[in-house]
Amino acid sequence: MGTYRAAQVATANGPFEIVERHVPEPGPDHVRLSVDACGICHSDDSFVSGGLPGVRFPLVPGHEVAGRIEELGEGAETAGWKAGDRVTVGWFGGSCRHCTACRQGDFIVCENLKVPGWAYDGGFAETMLAPVDALARIPEAFSAAEAGPMACAGVTTYNGLRRSSATPGDRVAVVGLGGLGHLGVQFAVAMGFETVAVARGPEKAGPAEAFGAHHYIDSTGPAPVADALRALGGVTVVLATAGDAQAVAATVDGLTHRGELVVIGVSPEALGISPLQLILPGRSVRGHPSGTAQDVQDTLDFSVLHDIRPTVETVPLTGADEAYRKMLSGAARFRMVLTTNG
Repeated sequence: MGTYRAAQVATANGPFEIVERHVPEPGPDHVRLSVDACGICHSDDSFVSGGLPGVRFPLVPGHEVAGRIEELGEGAETAGWKAGDRVTVGWFGGSCRHCTACRQGDFIVCENLKVPGWAYDGGFAETMLAPVDALARIPEAFSAAEAGPMACAGVTTYNGLRRSSATPGDRVAVVGLGGLGHLGVQFAVAMGFETVAVARGPEKAGPAEAFGAHHYIDSTGPAPVADALRALGGVTVVLATAGDAQAVAATVDGLTHRGELVVIGVSPEALGISPLQLILPGRSVRGHPSGTAQDVQDTLDFSVLHDIRPTVETVPLTGADEAYRKMLSGAARFRMVLTTNG
């Protein structure tokens, strides 16, 4: 069947190296994809560092995949797919279909969730295999480099907001203006929320305005973030995209009564929130995972209607190590994406 190139790490926190592997055959209810692009998510660090249980090396990460179906395994055609279809595969890389969550139809919290780069080789490669229940169709309006990040960063922010307690006209804050946050601001505006962007430094005010934010709060400014939010009248929802527990906790007192903190940015530190901050005003804190393939489809379709796109910087697959280090440093503006056409 020939060979393909992949960017792998041989050991925990090791450098990425380009290797050649034999092209695999798709098994039942699986497809083989020709990968066109794959976004680099900060969650990839949990795999590359070996920080999650069951991670095996050598490792090929990547769960923001955009490509074309190259070959279908037995039974895959019954799901309505055919060779040549443009598809994405995100954090939701398939479910077990038999755990309690799956039996209840809540597939994204499957106890045996198949995350690409964890359960099987991810999209930092020219080819990958994926189960058919992980596929979402890419609209014609999206390039591959734009579609890949929507399968994780996009769906996570979109779902986090649409399943929040906010309704059109409510005031919502998005904390962080990185790979997640810059999409969160765009979605919040499109959903009809009065949108407050919160980030570090006055230099982020321009990008926040460009993404449509109605207000910008510099978290390094003289006023505490919660005070600045209250000066605007408080917010119904805080969508916390920043991986900084202290920055997230600093927003809680800026929530209105019955306000909701939706946490989607990963941080190993505990949130410094007291019970009194929650109990007396009736506030709630909720962690939000990504979304199923159908949720990704909804995200893409909504984005076409409202002209929402990620801002990406593309790098050839051979530059995976440099691109990954740039993501880790926080210098990406706003999503690093690997492409296989160079």
